[in-house]
Amino acid sequence: MSTNLSRRNFIQVGAAATGGLLVSVYAPDKLRAATTPAKLNAFIHIGSDDMVTFMIHKSEMGQGPVTALSQLLAEELECDWTKIRTEFPGVDPAYGPLQGTFGSMTIRTSYNSMRQAGATARMMLIQAAAQKWGVDASQCRAENNAVINTVTNARASFGSLADDAAKIPAPKNVTLKEAKDFRLIGTSVKRRDTTDKVTGRTPFGLDMRLPGMLYAALARCPVYGGKVKSFDASKAKAVPGVKNAVEISNGVAVIADNTWSAMEGRKALQIVWDEGHNANLTSAGIRKEFADLTEKPGANARKQGDAPAAMASAAKKVEALYEAPYLSHAPMEPLNCTAVVRPDGCEVWASTQIQTAAHQIAMKITGLSADKVQIHTQWLGGGFGRRGGADYIGEGVEIAKALTGTPVKLTWSRDDDLQHDTYRPGSVTKFAAALDAQGNPVALTSTVACPSFAGLQNGVDRAAVEGIANMAYFGGIPNAQVDYHVPPTDIPTSYWRSVGYSQNTFFTESFIDELAHAAGKDPVAFRRALVAKSPRLVAVLDLAADKAGWSKPLPAGRYRGVALVDNLGSFNAQVAEISIDKGKLRVHKVVTAVDCGQVVNPAIVVQQIRSGIVYGLSAMKGAITFDKGRVQQQNFNNYEVLRIDEAPEMEVYIVPSTAAPGGIGEASTPAIGPAVANAIFAATGKRLRKLPIRNEDLA
Repeated sequence: MSTNLSRRNFIQVGAAATGGLLVSVYAPDKLRAATTPAKLNAFIHIGSDDMVTFMIHKSEMGQGPVTALSQLLAEELECDWTKIRTEFPGVDPAYGPLQGTFGSMTIRTSYNSMRQAGATARMMLIQAAAQKWGVDASQCRAENNAVINTVTNARASFGSLADDAAKIPAPKNVTLKEAKDFRLIGTSVKRRDTTDKVTGRTPFGLDMRLPGMLYAALARCPVYGGKVKSFDASKAKAVPGVKNAVEISNGVAVIADNTWSAMEGRKALQIVWDEGHNANLTSAGIRKEFADLTEKPGANARKQGDAPAAMASAAKKVEALYEAPYLSHAPMEPLNCTAVVRPDGCEVWASTQIQTAAHQIAMKITGLSADKVQIHTQWLGGGFGRRGGADYIGEGVEIAKALTGTPVKLTWSRDDDLQHDTYRPGSVTKFAAALDAQGNPVALTSTVACPSFAGLQNGVDRAAVEGIANMAYFGGIPNAQVDYHVPPTDIPTSYWRSVGYSQNTFFTESFIDELAHAAGKDPVAFRRALVAKSPRLVAVLDLAADKAGWSKPLPAGRYRGVALVDNLGSFNAQVAEISIDKGKLRVHKVVTAVDCGQVVNPAIVVQQIRSGIVYGLSAMKGAITFDKGRVQQQNFNNYEVLRIDEAPEMEVYIVPSTAAPGGIGEASTPAIGPAVANAIFAATGKRLRKLPIRNEDLA
């Protein structure tokens, strides 16, 4: 069948669970026309069959927006929860200037807009019913996919009203429900994506199939910044199934009938690389470069009071140097992109976190206008910030451009993923603090050496210093100074789950624990005094400590550590309980309290808190290291993540709140590392200042 297709012509059909694969077919416009729903606004379409389609303009990578956003829309629309279907729309200005999922902002940025979209559609349906019955709209109300005449009890289904409602101008002002009237928001309705995921019907990017599609694997220079000097593809083309090899800006792509043949052909390529200026790069050299910078003044990220003067006259001083390694995102679904490029258009099917970025890079590579490029968002098998980048999509589109009119799917291997990631940056950070005679901190300074990954303002990357320059403890410390250095490295970096907080909370919460120990004070009480001006932090700290039995003795061989963080509009405290047996660490239990404002779906909050803890524990095990410019890790055998038998028992307590929603997908990742590290100190008397955890740290 022809691959010259419109968006309307494309539909996806899931195989049965026993089939295990997702296939794609095309249907003529006339087939779709019979079921085209009425569009009430950008987010809500209603069909004559009474089904309500919600357009989910974010990405689903396990964090639950398909369910939570549907709850927001359905709450105000007053529709039947069982008659909802969801779709991912293309890139459209109606969904904002930057369409995507990042920074735990899905609910934060959509809480009011989704409710307003639902309420607007509801009012349009009510107005259509009122016109149909010749009554005033105030005589009508919506309930369970129907509009009811409150005087006559007449009912009109949404499906019967949708066409007329779509012709009514949208009201400019709508009244939203008060929290006390919510029926869906704040409830743990079952996730809408679970059944299709466990039965194999969910269309992840890696499942994409198109008629006549070819498959690609890309050979990239093993050293960042390197490029192809020359290549010979004759042996690669001799591999059965291989069709061709083409050079693109980022390497040499092998094109084949299937992914296996493409990857085998890639192995047979003979390439001479120009490795560039990073050919002698080593982790030891990077570490020294970063550490040397912390000895010098940098760009100022925070200054309050007179920290140098307070330090000079202090009764006691504490200094420490903390380090965190580069980390990979390592999502379970390897990166992939399916694309077809024609002279008059381009279509991309990808598991992307930021549809706008995918759209822009496809436009740049093809030279096509915005309306000629279509992005089809697939479900994501993990993202953690990695799929916010568009490098892999650019590679796929560039390969497809070389095969004009033929669909091609580029698939990364796990080696590709670990060795060509855009990493969480490594960081070396120096701390110093002054305590008065009563053990109260009167000054704190910090010098951060961390590559920039979010851009500079006045010489400071705010993402690189977040969790340090803006930590709540400064409310209880009168003198503070935070400086920042950008190390001269061009290893590609990007956002990683919880961004700067991921390493910086490990630094700050460990150092605050050091200060509590130096002051001879209980770590929880020490923190409580410093954040006394932040009642939401005090509340989660007290709740976690109480539920963990902080003031009660532990069985022999068990130890506790605590950590506290406010990030992304949420407040989180964690208490980790550990043991160490013959040099082996075991995290038995984590008790966490969270205040994330108004909760949409409590079950999803609990799932995300647990997920973030597991991801944060993995961050204590893994590291990306470099030698001769090359990443040393190839797979999960030498890039360790938490195994299922290592997962702790996790208790999650949610503080009830009607405050504006905070982010939740990244809220719990930062605190688990320092909570465990502080428990290790309680067990061994050794302060863990460098990750990953080494055996000698536990002896």
